[in-house]
Amino acid sequence: MSHNTFGHLFRVTTFGESHGPEIGCIVDGTPPNIPLSEADIQPYLDKRRPGQSRYTTQRQETDKVNILSGVFNNLTTGTPIGMSIQNKDARSKDYKEIAKKFRPGHADFTYSKKYGLRDYRGGGRASARETAMRVAAGAIARKVLGASVKIRGALFSMGKLKTNYNKWDWGQVEKNPFFCPDPDLVPQLETYLDNIRKKGSSIGAVIELQASGVPPGWGAPIYGKLDAEIASGIMSINAVKAVEIGSGMKSSELSGEENADEIYIDSKGQPKFQSNHSGGILGGISTGQDIICRFAVKPTSSILAELNTIDTHNNETSISTKGRHDPCVGVRAVPIGEAMLACVLADQMLRHQAQCC
Repeated sequence: MSHNTFGHLFRVTTFGESHGPEIGCIVDGTPPNIPLSEADIQPYLDKRRPGQSRYTTQRQETDKVNILSGVFNNLTTGTPIGMSIQNKDARSKDYKEIAKKFRPGHADFTYSKKYGLRDYRGGGRASARETAMRVAAGAIARKVLGASVKIRGALFSMGKLKTNYNKWDWGQVEKNPFFCPDPDLVPQLETYLDNIRKKGSSIGAVIELQASGVPPGWGAPIYGKLDAEIASGIMSINAVKAVEIGSGMKSSELSGEENADEIYIDSKGQPKFQSNHSGGILGGISTGQDIICRFAVKPTSSILAELNTIDTHNNETSISTKGRHDPCVGVRAVPIGEAMLACVLADQMLRHQAQCC
């Protein structure tokens, strides 16, 4: 199985399965002499960690990261940084009943057709468990970017419940289990997701990411576009089905005058934009404005509700997936999206410096 690496100068390779002994990653290309310890990485993993509320999977993993290489005396050495996390609460027996059945909406069918077999225990590499290592890599990417670049994410919508932009408060995101910036929406989300969970079903969500402090000039024309690589990185996250930058799909409804981000010179003699429909990227290159990205996460495929499917012998049958699963996998996608955005930006920063500085 190839294609487990992403990035150019800042390169990340992940390994491991959902129910294997451990998962891990190698981060290559980190410059030397950057302060780094496990304490710098753990808070981001804690943000993604399962079992923290009744609204996520109850799998109990500490997700304690171990740095194996590439750091000496709490400084990066410039060599590959190896990290691992042990899997301590895998319950493979929960999946024996579906070992020969394909979950509709899941990668079971396609993995089986491509490789001739699949790891049915939690989905193997197709499990969101793999994304813990992306979050660890994203923590290193943030250190590479430095404090001037701030990356944050929040729940934009869940099902048909949407955040009110007029009530958007970043200070609220860490105060509720949904990473929701609208405090008035939280009680509705609680009732909504409780009902979905009790029905043995699941629901999708849209996540918004913002990166501030990115200077103009990152990215490259045509095949190295910043927005294209952000979209590619985000689309690589399990269960993501759509990505948009700035006004995204809504830009198709705007006139040229409405969509244009007009430019003026501010009181300090610096160019500024009157709007940000472009999401901070023009021609694949950052404008200096906030980078805005949203992505849609489909409903969790592993649900208790009975569905029609086929088995590995092409017999029609039905399936009900037991075990511990997120009723809305989009909730824990917030720190994962942040991590992928950080990795793409760190890679683009290093590539820009290599060519233009």
